[in-house]
Amino acid sequence: MTDTSWVEGADDGPFGLDHLPYGVFSTAKDPAARIGVRIGDQVLDLRALATGTFFLPWIRPAFHEHDLNGFMAMGPSAWRLVRHQLTELLSDRRFQDQSATLLTPVAKARMHLPFSVADYVDFYASEEHATNLGRLFRPDSEPLLPNWKHLPVGYHGRAGTVVPSGTPITRPRGQRKSKEGPIEFGPSARLDIETEVGFVVGVGTELGTPVSPDDFAEHVFGAVLVNDWSARDIQAWEYVPLGPFLGKSFATSIGHWVTPLDALAGAKTVAPVQEPVPLGYLRETERFGYDLRMSVRWNGTEVSRPPFGGMYWTPAQMLAHMTVNGASLRTGDLYASGTVSGPEPGQRGSFLELTWGGRDPVEVGEGETRAFLEDGDTVVIAATARGANGGEIGLGEVTGTILPALN
Repeated sequence: MTDTSWVEGADDGPFGLDHLPYGVFSTAKDPAARIGVRIGDQVLDLRALATGTFFLPWIRPAFHEHDLNGFMAMGPSAWRLVRHQLTELLSDRRFQDQSATLLTPVAKARMHLPFSVADYVDFYASEEHATNLGRLFRPDSEPLLPNWKHLPVGYHGRAGTVVPSGTPITRPRGQRKSKEGPIEFGPSARLDIETEVGFVVGVGTELGTPVSPDDFAEHVFGAVLVNDWSARDIQAWEYVPLGPFLGKSFATSIGHWVTPLDALAGAKTVAPVQEPVPLGYLRETERFGYDLRMSVRWNGTEVSRPPFGGMYWTPAQMLAHMTVNGASLRTGDLYASGTVSGPEPGQRGSFLELTWGGRDPVEVGEGETRAFLEDGDTVVIAATARGANGGEIGLGEVTGTILPALN
């Protein structure tokens, strides 16, 4: 086994042997959705590979399913075994002639939602994002509310409106409060994004069983990029006293490719020091985050580069807090970080922050500016990270285009 792949061009891009993310695809010739792994600009068909003797018999059935859930439920030993086998297959030229027939160019693949979403939870884990919103909404008070540094604040979203990258986003309608005072109903006029990283649960738990942050890797299969679309005017009117609802639940976009945790080993970074020290159930033996360098493009113009490595609450702490009351985990649970923002203006992960509530529109093309999303606008979120062998991997992009509200 070598450190290079026989797949042409794979070693020079973000989808080399260090990465090997999983997705679900179909083709014009075979419309059945099936699991694949990305190598370079190709997708290796794992259903076809599993019809032979390459995988162990107890693993093969998972690759005959139409999503990743069965494989994710098998746990870390299966994940690592398959990753090792795929690395060997895609690097050893003895397998080239036979395996090359199982490759489909990404450009000819139709991508689907990679896993069946069991539940969806969204957090609020960036101190910079929470501080910016506090200054916008409560300019005469402390920006962070008293509980923020004691627990990862979060809310439950709608699993049924998690959609794959590329799905058009219809502008939502709802109640909003006008400046003059009357309550109005209509399309959101302050449609926004939230640049996030999501984590996908593979191994579930029994009801009543909390998960320690140190057991994060025993349950979480991988990471996926997330855009949690937000209607800020609807949200502002509805969120008191119970929090986000219709302003968030209309759509959440995720990337086509789930990056295994093992592929992010080289991106581990020391997480920020927490003061005050959190309660015992949130303390980690090894406190780490992931140094993901994110990018937001609005109609083709890069407008922000949020840094995920500086998040105050880590993915392991989010998982621990989500289960500390005994709430169970299920295969396919998705939990997201909340908006990723950094300390600099060019690192803000939502347009609400980037334009400071719409006061400072940004340029999104020659002679065009925006405060919030307009119909026809397209947003692309991407991220790169250091690979395990020192190269660079790129998490699959998440993109969406805004359609007009329904009548």
